[in-house]
Amino acid sequence: MESSSGGTTSAARAADVLLEFGRRSSALGVSEIARSTGMSKAVAHRILTTFVECGLLLYEPSTRRYLLGPAAATLGARALDVSPLRRMAREALVDLQRATGETATVTGRLPGGRVYLDQVESTQEIKMTVELGRRFDLHSGSSGRIILAHLSEAEQDDLLSRPLPRLTSTTIIDPESLRETLRAARERGVCRSTGERQEGAGSIAAPVFGADGAVIGSVSVCGPSYRMTEEACDRYESALVEAAQRVSRALGHRAPEAVAAEAK
Repeated sequence: MESSSGGTTSAARAADVLLEFGRRSSALGVSEIARSTGMSKAVAHRILTTFVECGLLLYEPSTRRYLLGPAAATLGARALDVSPLRRMAREALVDLQRATGETATVTGRLPGGRVYLDQVESTQEIKMTVELGRRFDLHSGSSGRIILAHLSEAEQDDLLSRPLPRLTSTTIIDPESLRETLRAARERGVCRSTGERQEGAGSIAAPVFGADGAVIGSVSVCGPSYRMTEEACDRYESALVEAAQRVSRALGHRAPEAVAAEAK
């Protein structure tokens, strides 16, 4: 019988394997999984085989690679359906898209990353859209960096000590430069980005907080960079901040000034 600590370790390893598929957009082989998770090929193969048997993964014999299966798709769809953040943000996103004319999105925080939960697309012919359900790092793009800006110093240090992938030519990967942008974003309450996660895209994002005061996600406005100019972002900022605060309030967050006023 496996010990409780051993069981925990086994569960963590299995979770690491499954989550790795959320970080990639292509099928993965045993060697890639073993290398990225730090486990042996034998252990990785055993976990992959179990997930294939229960439908969470599919195996392609011709390429000897694995990809997410129908059971994983069911879990992902269900997770979106029951997400309180997604549900509470919907009306605010609709209003924000109407106010700006650009695509409005809501992002949820993950351990060390984030995921787009919903979007209301721009009605303009040329527009930006996001991929729902895919995991992204926090250092690239406004939606992630505004979350990173509101994490504790210890959490920031931990994330910035890890390798930071360069997604485009303008992705900021220098830890000290990132810390400067994080300080500025936290002070202003919004974060702006141009082409850092996706070439030709521009965005501005504001944080969403939970009932306990911790940052749990963000709301953003995004569009082609030639439309998301500094002047445009200036115009959108107040509507964006109001939308993010509206979602935070719906989730039970109370601003510090409101709590202080009630205490008097």
